[in-house]
Amino acid sequence: MKKRYSEEQIISAIKSHESGRKVDDICRELGISNGTFYNWRSKYAGLEVNEAKRLRELESENNKLKKLLAEKLLENEALKDVVFKKVVGPASKKSVINHLKTGFAVSERRSCQLVGLSRSGFRYQAKVKDEQRLRLRLKELASQYPRYGYLLLHNLLKAEGLVINKKRTYRLYTEEKLQVRTKKRKKLTRPRVVMDTPLKADERWSMDFVSDQLSNGRRFRVLNIVDDFSREMIGQLVSVSISGQQVARFLNELIEQRGKPKNLVCDNGPEFTSKAMFFWSEDSGVKLSFIQPGKPTQNAFVESLNGKFRDGCLNQHWFRSLEEAKKQIEQWRYHYNHERPHSSLNYMTPVAFAKQAA
Repeated sequence: MKKRYSEEQIISAIKSHESGRKVDDICRELGISNGTFYNWRSKYAGLEVNEAKRLRELESENNKLKKLLAEKLLENEALKDVVFKKVVGPASKKSVINHLKTGFAVSERRSCQLVGLSRSGFRYQAKVKDEQRLRLRLKELASQYPRYGYLLLHNLLKAEGLVINKKRTYRLYTEEKLQVRTKKRKKLTRPRVVMDTPLKADERWSMDFVSDQLSNGRRFRVLNIVDDFSREMIGQLVSVSISGQQVARFLNELIEQRGKPKNLVCDNGPEFTSKAMFFWSEDSGVKLSFIQPGKPTQNAFVESLNGKFRDGCLNQHWFRSLEEAKKQIEQWRYHYNHERPHSSLNYMTPVAFAKQAA
């Protein structure tokens, strides 16, 4: 069994040898070998007890400093190896910590300190949520509405109580590769005209035509009329040919159902500038506000609606007859008014927004 001798015992043994005592007797008494005694003499000869203690303390401090220096050099070398790695999130930090532990034998505690991650965070194992139902429903909605972005799909899922955080929806949306390819918008060469938003429903309507064709090549037109306050699709007139008289009759039907607006915004098309529309405006008391020629941005509300209508309905169906077109367009109008969340209405549906405002 190895014994530890104090500085007093070592100095006393050396001094007894200097006084004439034999080395063998001293070694036999202390239970040490001759080599140990001569090592003591070479190290402590000529020193007093306090000087020997100080020498041992200096050796201990020197060993600690050497150990710290070796650890710092190892840490420096390890950090040089990972300095070009992108360390942002906890997952990447965990991989760096594992690399330091296996590649450089750095302790877990020190690796976490160097990387800047707590040990509890390093040992935490994420709990995987069962997202199979959510993924299936998201793909169903994306298939049903192929031109909807992730924000519209998120609000549809939120209405069903499946999600809360839109970032989770966006993650699944990108993982399933459901992104909608958007067309690059052409830059306008003229300044936009800002339209004042009405303060209540049925205060101002906007109308415009959209054209498409059946599977046999026959063209047909759709008259879209929207309420500028609630963004609600008030009505759609679908026919092969629409004259000014048909527009006037259709507007009278809508007025009987909803009431009369103060203003009606339209472009300078022949149907809207016809005698029938002039006399209708005089009889009904509804002012026709014509936009400047070549500036559709002055009728922005219905132009925006036309884009959504073409993207979400006309481009998604191949109509075999006019009756089939009317049926599909009516279904889309109901979905647009009652189910589709609108971004400009804080993702409320137009009908819900109109009821809330009322």
